[in-house]
Amino acid sequence: MAVLEFYFDFRSPYAYLAQSQLHRLGVEVAYRPFEILGLMDRVGNVPTSITCKAKNRYLGADLQRWMAVYRVPLQRHPQIAEIDPRRLLRASLAADEIGLAPPAVGAIFQAFWGSGAPLTTAIDVAAVLGAAGVSGPGLAARIDNPALDRALDAATEEAIERGVFGAPTMYLGEEMFFGNDRLDFVRARLGVAA
Repeated sequence: MAVLEFYFDFRSPYAYLAQSQLHRLGVEVAYRPFEILGLMDRVGNVPTSITCKAKNRYLGADLQRWMAVYRVPLQRHPQIAEIDPRRLLRASLAADEIGLAPPAVGAIFQAFWGSGAPLTTAIDVAAVLGAAGVSGPGLAARIDNPALDRALDAATEEAIERGVFGAPTMYLGEEMFFGNDRLDFVRARLGVAA
């Protein structure tokens, strides 16, 4: 069976949109979190929606279109400035350690971009995970473990070495697909109908 590697950072609304559609591919997904701003800095990429005001204005309309196509809610999290994005990424690594990355990643993306559920503390994140059936002894404490921070740095380095320059990035074998708007190419490669 094919495996789709899905490189993401929760801060990317386009990664959220792509992730919302992965279940339709009928393929195993290997979730690969990375720290997007550090990666972009290292590879010479810039978040152009931040540096270009015209593009930033356009993004609102573009995201609304994708939201309608995918039939998913999408809103800017009301506490975005208070959320530690590395904590969310560490939580996905902690869930992966216990074999529960798919529901964890989906729950965090939904909380971040869909429902606006609290995500400012490790206990908040653990509650979001628990509601999705992702739990384990000491999970809330594990989320802020320095070893997972180092693992996230290593995962970001691995993404750089792989050729990732932004999110979402997907791989089928060595073939790379960038952006939620490339899911049709992924489907074609897999032989899956839209």
